[in-house]
Amino acid sequence: MKTVLVVEDEPLMRELIADYMKSEGFCVVEAKNGAEALDKFAQSPADAVVLDIMMPYLDGFGVCQFLRKTSDTVIVIVTAKSQESDKLYGYELGADDYVTKPFSPKVLVAKVKALLKRGGNYVEAESIVHRVEGLEIREKSYELLVDGQHADVTPKEFELLLYLYKNRSFVQTREALLNGVWGYEYDGDTRNVDAVIKRLRQKMGPYAGLIHTVRGNGYVLRVRT
Repeated sequence: MKTVLVVEDEPLMRELIADYMKSEGFCVVEAKNGAEALDKFAQSPADAVVLDIMMPYLDGFGVCQFLRKTSDTVIVIVTAKSQESDKLYGYELGADDYVTKPFSPKVLVAKVKALLKRGGNYVEAESIVHRVEGLEIREKSYELLVDGQHADVTPKEFELLLYLYKNRSFVQTREALLNGVWGYEYDGDTRNVDAVIKRLRQKMGPYAGLIHTVRGNGYVLRVRT
């Protein structure tokens, strides 16, 4: 499993990026400022670093410059600074790519994967099958089997189930599900989450009860033991 170091001083943004990276199979380490990022990288070097620029103690440019002198890890800068001069400076310091806020988490993950592949450090997983009671969640082929029978789920229904599975036992708010499954730039209503959950439960047959509604909060996938 590849490790991504997420460096971001805004808690909600850091959590969003971290959750989405985890849902895509990465091990995630978080840092809230540049100094903490370098400390954690020294303890355990990451395969990729998602790096904000404007942070206390040591900004992202400083972190990027130091990391590039000491490692060949993938560095993707994520920032609200959109001026061409800032982008050029980031590239001069050794950044591999530059993403401007607001952004799509899916695009960010795709960039990280592409950069890791380019360096020969990422191999797309073979078809991973997650088994939960009578369910088989076939990750790469977007298939859901219920007691061995294929369920006719849409891509979004599948992505929602997979996201809940990978974050199982933790309650996910509707806003978190919108960000994690639909993407940061999606401006739809949270009621869309409820509609997809309803359709998904209908297709899960006797295992619909694995998705619990937490009143006033959101949803959680609880695996019975």
